[in-house]
Amino acid sequence: MKQLLLLVFVAMFTGLVAQDDYYDQVLNERFPADGPGGTAIIVKKGEVVYHKAFGKANLELDVDMTTDHIFRIGSITKQFTACAILKLAEEGKLSLDDEITKFLPKYPTKRKTITVEHLLNHTSGIASYTGLKKWDAETRKQNFTPQEMIDYFKNEPMDFDPGDAFRYNNSGYFLLGYIIEKASGMPYADYIESTFFKPLGMSSSSYDRTSVVIPNRAAGYEPGLLGVQNASFVSMTQPYAAGSLLSTTGDLNTWYQAVVSGKVVSRESLAKAHTPATLNTGDKTSYGFGWSLGELEGSPFFGHGGGINGFLTASTYLPEEEVFVAVFSNCNCHDPGAVANKLAVMAIGKYEERKTVELPEAMLASYVGKYELSPQFIITITRSGKQLKAQATGQSPIDLVAFKEHHFHHEQIGIKVRFNPDDDGKISSLTLFQNGERDAKRVE
Repeated sequence: MKQLLLLVFVAMFTGLVAQDDYYDQVLNERFPADGPGGTAIIVKKGEVVYHKAFGKANLELDVDMTTDHIFRIGSITKQFTACAILKLAEEGKLSLDDEITKFLPKYPTKRKTITVEHLLNHTSGIASYTGLKKWDAETRKQNFTPQEMIDYFKNEPMDFDPGDAFRYNNSGYFLLGYIIEKASGMPYADYIESTFFKPLGMSSSSYDRTSVVIPNRAAGYEPGLLGVQNASFVSMTQPYAAGSLLSTTGDLNTWYQAVVSGKVVSRESLAKAHTPATLNTGDKTSYGFGWSLGELEGSPFFGHGGGINGFLTASTYLPEEEVFVAVFSNCNCHDPGAVANKLAVMAIGKYEERKTVELPEAMLASYVGKYELSPQFIITITRSGKQLKAQATGQSPIDLVAFKEHHFHHEQIGIKVRFNPDDDGKISSLTLFQNGERDAKRVE
């Protein structure tokens, strides 16, 4: 009996080591030992099964990255902002149906009804200040009070009527931060720290105050002409409730575990946060309140990424398997999103290595055309010889690699594309697999 138990233990241990080796391989490929680095955590059913650091936290001082290093988490901040709004709603201090003019009486809504919920799910139509041409490098260096920043973007034309479309919007979450201040009577940073960070024991998390000395703060980097360089400066008064928090992968796991166990907001509120928004047309988006929603290889997930000067972050939670993954990078040169998705799929045993196949040029030519996900979002497929490329509206083109007939992927970004033939064999649509599954009809 003892021998049998020993053999079982050895088998389990060997499997764990082998799995760790796969994780190590994926992360070592993304984070070279002598360059900007990152940290990664994998948690199953509340138990940390993998937590490691790679590369450098500071290139100039030659400091190795550790799992205790602190990163700007960028737009992962939005889920803290969303939960703050939901908590204040539970306390009766605001309603998601409140018009924003209840808290900003002089805000020019262009005679449109804009609610708190429109801000939460990016359907307000308000122009995002980070997309304005005037928001240049010099502007980003300036300190703004919340009211000054609102004044900076409030008179911009609306992108669309509230509820008509989804457009990711930092202005909306900036306004939510101001609403939190008005409803709670506390500065945004103080509210988040006293309501979430301290009670949950997130001792390595805080609002990013650039001048404050923060032990274990990782330096941030970005691509330059001669390699990587120190990240360009941005006043952290500007990202505010849309992206100004600091944390570690360990602290973020603490947060996610508290969220899913009902310690942050009620389960009813959390269900709202994890429900896709419904547009005026009846169409569903892939975003709730502060979380992106979708599927990874058939498994539902909710998560969010972040990008801010010097840092990129990714987080995802698969509720059916109770798996959490986060990957942080201290350089805008290492996109952790696809890595986090790959680790999550590996953790639930659904990862499939895809071998490249070569398809006939005539078949590749049949895929060329324009495919409409929505009137505002077109995917254009082009071909150069045996190389197929995809370009979405407003984005750079990417190479698509075939792994079987009609099926392509781009592993670094973490997307798959399937071309769908009709009964006559002609390609009539494509299906995009990225944060879920969406069909795009061929229009040209």
